[in-house]
Amino acid sequence: MQSKLVVAIWTIILAIAVASVSAHAAAGAVYTESNSASGNVVYAFNRSEDGRLLSLGLGGYPTGGTGTGSGLENQGALAIDDANRFLFVVNAGSNTISVFRILDNSLSLVEVDSSNGKRPISVTVKRNILYVLNNGGAVSDVDSIAGFAVSETGHLTPLISGLRLSGASVGPTQVSFNPDGDLLIVTERSTNSIDVFTVDQNGLASGPNVFPSAARGPFGFAFGKRGQVFVSELAGSASSYSVTRSGSLQKISGPIANGQSATCWLVLSADNRYAWVTNTGSGNVSSYTIAFDGTLSLLNAMALDTGSASHPIDIAVSNDARYIYLLTTGAGNIRGYAIATDGSLTPVTTVLGILPSTTGLVAR
Repeated sequence: MQSKLVVAIWTIILAIAVASVSAHAAAGAVYTESNSASGNVVYAFNRSEDGRLLSLGLGGYPTGGTGTGSGLENQGALAIDDANRFLFVVNAGSNTISVFRILDNSLSLVEVDSSNGKRPISVTVKRNILYVLNNGGAVSDVDSIAGFAVSETGHLTPLISGLRLSGASVGPTQVSFNPDGDLLIVTERSTNSIDVFTVDQNGLASGPNVFPSAARGPFGFAFGKRGQVFVSELAGSASSYSVTRSGSLQKISGPIANGQSATCWLVLSADNRYAWVTNTGSGNVSSYTIAFDGTLSLLNAMALDTGSASHPIDIAVSNDARYIYLLTTGAGNIRGYAIATDGSLTPVTTVLGILPSTTGLVAR
């Protein structure tokens, strides 16, 4: 009888211990890059079940390339493949892409490759195909995208390069695959245009088809369900579009103004009911609701107030859809928030010591 009681007690103690450990075990990770001109590094953070972040790798993980030392005016400087095996990082100062293998509690550099263009600022990957957006910058340079095949070990093989956008110095901001991997979209903030490329079964892109933006300065965007795409606009607004497999874009709603300044980055909730945008100029985040047909409506013009000098830029949603992470370079930190069912956000973590040049944010 006594031995059974002892076993029962130890079973309870063990259950409590396991629950305690699992509550703080790494559920995922968050990554950003320093974009330092003297040597780019990736900062990695383990994400616990309760959303808190723990720094990994003292001083970060060197990319083997360089940044520019200042903001890239981009979305998507880092990308993770669908299987969470590899992290891809742009080195805008050295015109290269770094590939890291994702380990349980660290990163391991696989290789550094040419971006096949000048000043890479955004990268996207779907299955075994990767595309990078090169922002040539100068009038004499070419704003273009380049494609690569990704091997099982993370090595890149060039597929196509120098695929031009609508012109030179168009102010490109982001490149991203749609969920099916047969379309690529690029936003051009200087020309107020949105480029759509079709991608064949071999990963070769063609185009672009160029469409006018609903408002000035299309910047960040995210694909939703049912062939819908949602775009933030520097004018202080967001719009939604439908996109066909043939590469045709048609406006659904917008521009939906939020009354804020320099609306730049945009992410969606996993269920596609909400969108959040960062307003870099006014130091806050706005939220929108999304109807089944893709229509946007303003939910809260100031869903988060991060401070007038906080300079909120990149924003990312964890792959379990429970948390949002926000890079505020003016305040020198990364902030994490729990996502409620009504789209509201509650603070859960803050990481200090982030450099002003830091750019890009991706979560898993």
